[in-house]
Amino acid sequence: MNDYLSIKEVKQLPVNSEFKVAGIISRLNRRRDRNNNPFWDLTLSDKTGDLDGKVWYLAVWWNSSQENEKFPIDPDNCDLNFEGASVCIVGRIAEFKDQLQYNFESVYYLNQNDFPPENFTKHSPLSLDSLAYSFRNLIESIQYPPLREFVNNIFFKHNLWDKFQSWPAAASIHHAYTHGLLEHSVSVALGALDLAKHYSEFGIPLNTDLITAGALLHDIGKTEVYSPMPSPSMNLAGNVIDHIAIGHHIFMKFAELEKLDDDITMAIAHIILSHHGRREFGSPVLPATPEAMIVSAADDIDFKLSFWKTQIDSLVPNSELTDFLPMIERKLWKGIRQR
Repeated sequence: MNDYLSIKEVKQLPVNSEFKVAGIISRLNRRRDRNNNPFWDLTLSDKTGDLDGKVWYLAVWWNSSQENEKFPIDPDNCDLNFEGASVCIVGRIAEFKDQLQYNFESVYYLNQNDFPPENFTKHSPLSLDSLAYSFRNLIESIQYPPLREFVNNIFFKHNLWDKFQSWPAAASIHHAYTHGLLEHSVSVALGALDLAKHYSEFGIPLNTDLITAGALLHDIGKTEVYSPMPSPSMNLAGNVIDHIAIGHHIFMKFAELEKLDDDITMAIAHIILSHHGRREFGSPVLPATPEAMIVSAADDIDFKLSFWKTQIDSLVPNSELTDFLPMIERKLWKGIRQR
């Protein structure tokens, strides 16, 4: 692996540089240019980031999965599944419309045993042990015993934990890596409780048990809409139903099974349904309680800060601003760190 650059290192290279990088293909779309020649939009991923590039029709695809052997192949007419597989890419950096463009000139399908796709999969920067410890402590901090038992049972009696602790929080955008859903949920809960402490001191009546439970449960639907390996992706249910509706269904099923109090059930269901804050962002209702407003605010800032870090880490050297990002309707700035 010493011969290969990381994606982060590739992004530090200037225009006209050649590079050789290994990773997994997390996106592969076949398209046609103005002359009706085929080309591919390809996203390569490793533990340091994602690299979007184009494989033009004159590029060469190779099968190098056999030891000390390689031969050219047609990606449209072979039995190899490139998407999700480990590959090596040789390319060159060009400039197009004042932006860097990564042209992938050769794509090598690697031996998947020698280069397991999971070796390139991104993980949370925080350890699973520390995240799991924080998660359990948050459950234990719930003061009302029936609600504490209910949240504990959802994850540990009904076996949701096995998926929840390893799943990504998204296919891209934010916390899109192994343990990302757990990291995001813990971060939202802790941030929401800090907000609750602040506003309770200013006279806002708040139920911190509902905030903790709602924050830990707000994204449980993501366990049914994403797939974690070899790279995060959204399934059909995620595209046509969405995690909010699915999460509400999962919660209501367990609330009935565990005979959770009706008022508490409605309050937490409202948090789950409203946590995106706006109807155009997928929430069928808007936050209408202080607890729902706080969880929604904590979720929003956690998503935006994670997205900011991902985008800033991907900037080319000496850049201060990202391109315009339609997802959040703005450019992002590095800003000035504390001196």
